[in-house]
Amino acid sequence: MVAHLLRLKLVLLRNSLRRSPWQLVGIVLGGLYGVGILALLLGALFVAGSNPALARTGVILGGALAVLGWALIPVLFSGLDLTLDPARFTTFAIPVPKLLTGLALGGLIGIPGATMLLAVLVQALSWFRSPPALAAALVLAGVALFTCLIAARVTVAAAVSLTGSRRFRDVTGLLLIVPLILLGPLLSAVGEGISMNGDFLVRLADGLSWTPLGAVWAVPGDIALGHFGAAAAKTVISVVFLAVLVLLWKALLLRALVNPPQVSAGGRKSAGVGFFARFPATPTGAVAARALTYWFRDPRYSASLLIIPILPVLVVFMANNAGPDGSAGVLVTLVMGPLVGFLLGYTLHADVSYDNTAFALHLATGVSGRADRAGRVLACAVFAVPAVLLASLLPAFLSGLTQLAPTVLGVSVGALLVGMGVSSAVSARYTYNVPVPGENAFKTPPGSAGRTFLVQGIFAMALLVLLVPVLVPAVIAVVTENMAWGFVTLAAGTVLGSAVLVAGIRLGGRWMDARGPELLQQVSVNK
Repeated sequence: MVAHLLRLKLVLLRNSLRRSPWQLVGIVLGGLYGVGILALLLGALFVAGSNPALARTGVILGGALAVLGWALIPVLFSGLDLTLDPARFTTFAIPVPKLLTGLALGGLIGIPGATMLLAVLVQALSWFRSPPALAAALVLAGVALFTCLIAARVTVAAAVSLTGSRRFRDVTGLLLIVPLILLGPLLSAVGEGISMNGDFLVRLADGLSWTPLGAVWAVPGDIALGHFGAAAAKTVISVVFLAVLVLLWKALLLRALVNPPQVSAGGRKSAGVGFFARFPATPTGAVAARALTYWFRDPRYSASLLIIPILPVLVVFMANNAGPDGSAGVLVTLVMGPLVGFLLGYTLHADVSYDNTAFALHLATGVSGRADRAGRVLACAVFAVPAVLLASLLPAFLSGLTQLAPTVLGVSVGALLVGMGVSSAVSARYTYNVPVPGENAFKTPPGSAGRTFLVQGIFAMALLVLLVPVLVPAVIAVVTENMAWGFVTLAAGTVLGSAVLVAGIRLGGRWMDARGPELLQQVSVNK
């Protein structure tokens, strides 16, 4: 039975690679990248092997990070790989021990599992200078490997058991992406802490070595340093932790087999007509209400908005690294508003692609293309306009650079309006593959890289060219510190942006009226 599960995993992997040559290329490139990084890190570990204390610190920190990554990342990307999902075995009388073994070994099939196996083995061999440490590392290699694999199974099974709703998994994924977005500032803060305190990493490794995250990785180093009592205690900690993970996984697996998670379409109680009650009873108002509902309920839309509240942290971080404190305030003031305006105007360029088959509603009800374009813009403007105003004015007043407020506001408003206008035209003519409804918001559909790059490149170039009449007076205003040019920038951004927005709605509406069925066919085949 275990061998059959492994063959099933291999067949599923083979079939997934046959779907698209681009998917195979992506997997190969990803594998080469992972192996390259792994070779670099493990090469450094072999060099540091002459210093057991240094090697021990590196192994503990890297191993603890690996366990934590295996526990958290699969929850974030749970929508990407549903092979050997335990819920699919509910109708088969497979003994639980064999199912557990097959699923655990199946985790080794694939680039992540194979890379982790290679890392564990090479890490163990790096202790060749100390035969006792090498023997301990080889014996505990399996414990370390399956601690990572089973930790991933436990966290995913626990997340699914909490609720079978897709919305829970989507919200979890959106929350877990925050640390990834803030990875740069976090690493910078850690680096500053290390530079201020030289033995920070050593003390951190010593602390982690007595936790389940780092115990199994600390044993070879402790043996190499002659700390045999500590090594024995940490061996017990690592084995007990793996046993606890197996028991938790077994309990969650039994629960999933008896009561498989189900997504109920009618579980949510209706509370009126939502945004439809707040917009006029016109085609444009109906489209706006529908689009705004998606912005709040569909994680594919929400994911694009997640960067907005995090953006100030990233901008301040880049500004502090770009120059002295005085120039940081100027840079934040000049960048924040235009960047928010560009991002929010950009979000509409894939709006029709996200509709998928639901776009048939617009064709079946006879909604004109202009009403469709205007309704989507109106829905985006509900939150985009306040966000752009805050991002443009608040940094200027907080930093005392109020003379820059008109300039920044003009560029920001121009970027938002021009972006929404260009998006209204581009999304009605050019589409590309996006995650379909119900899929992970961060999934990249296979074979879509080329067209995605083309559409996004057209958008960015058109936006930059159209914004030149606004950027010219903005540069003059900043260089000359003349506030009059700031108001010229504000007027230019408002007038030009409004004109491009109206033109984009009209052009996009004509394209949509002329090729609505073809557009439906394009967005319906997105996979």
